[in-house]
Amino acid sequence: MSTVWRRRIKSRSRGSGVLPAALFVVTAMSCLTTGWFVPDQLLVWPGVLLGLAAAVALVWRRRRPLAVLAVTALCTMGMGALGFLLTPFIMGPLLAAQYCVALSRGRSTTWYSASAAAAGMGVAGLGLTPSLRGSMFIVFINPVGWVLLTAAFGSYVRVRREYAAARVEHQEREREELARHRVVQERMRIARELHDVVAHHLALANAQAGTAARLARSDPAQAVEILEHLSGTTAEAMREMKRTVGLLRQESDTSQDLLPAPGLEQLPDLLDTCVEAGLKVSVEVHGEPRVLHPGLNLTAYRIVQEALTNVTKHAATGTARVRLAYTLSDLTITVANDGSPRDAICQRRNERGFGLVGMGERVFAAGGSFHAGPRPQGGFEVFCSLPLNDERSAP
Repeated sequence: MSTVWRRRIKSRSRGSGVLPAALFVVTAMSCLTTGWFVPDQLLVWPGVLLGLAAAVALVWRRRRPLAVLAVTALCTMGMGALGFLLTPFIMGPLLAAQYCVALSRGRSTTWYSASAAAAGMGVAGLGLTPSLRGSMFIVFINPVGWVLLTAAFGSYVRVRREYAAARVEHQEREREELARHRVVQERMRIARELHDVVAHHLALANAQAGTAARLARSDPAQAVEILEHLSGTTAEAMREMKRTVGLLRQESDTSQDLLPAPGLEQLPDLLDTCVEAGLKVSVEVHGEPRVLHPGLNLTAYRIVQEALTNVTKHAATGTARVRLAYTLSDLTITVANDGSPRDAICQRRNERGFGLVGMGERVFAAGGSFHAGPRPQGGFEVFCSLPLNDERSAP
């Protein structure tokens, strides 16, 4: 148990005896004061004893609120029968018990008990106070009104507390949902990085191995050269995997050994690896190239990388075109390959993995638009537009 809760329990246990004592003092002083001014008509000490009984009953107000309310109501009615005017000072224990009932019970129980207590006070005021029977407000409306007002105030406090507790619970659920959402987003980001890194190099290695197998008899020298490049491709895949896993395993975000994230500056190296796999790629750049911040630069590079990887794996062609168009507001990337419409449909069916999904997620996270599908004249095309001034593109 925490120290804060221990302090609250101790303070509540001490406060459970302070309130009855204070209310008994107020009730006793009211009885003595009334007896001082009307010495011949009131039995003061029986009234003090009834006030003591009502105050003592308040010790159990949290465990037995309804029973305590009944005891305090009977004691208060007895004081009215002795001729005491039912003022808030005389009714103090009853009002405290009614407040506890309103706090701990529901609305129907609160108002049923309040109605019973108010009826008792009305009977005590009208039938048991003969000296003041002529004043309706003093003997009837005043005690009944105090009981109902206390019940209303206790209900208001209970509703406010329930609202505050519900709001805290709602905020806690929102924080948990946000934490889960962040975990899911991070898992998706990691999955995209692993897919882009591993799938690209494995696709190139598979293409190189297939080309070498076809050339093993007709052109052994070229097959050996391709196999030499194959070892470099697999080694690069291992290095990329090691770097990605190392980034995930580090405990802090600061590391001097990490290489910068790839960007469009590494596009020539990417094209060289595609050529080694047997895919010839032409690049067109329109507009004046601009310096991209790391987040958008990585997104653009991964889009081109994954699109060329898909061409290497699925397209029945050995050529592809990359078009980069810079404007003042956005960067558009188009990766297309030639082929018959039937080949494009087959390529679309083969690309049911996570490549296109990952590209779309990257583009949408950057605030851009994405489209991938067969071209009318044949082949397949990947198109995306990345905003250059969108805050979501920031790393």
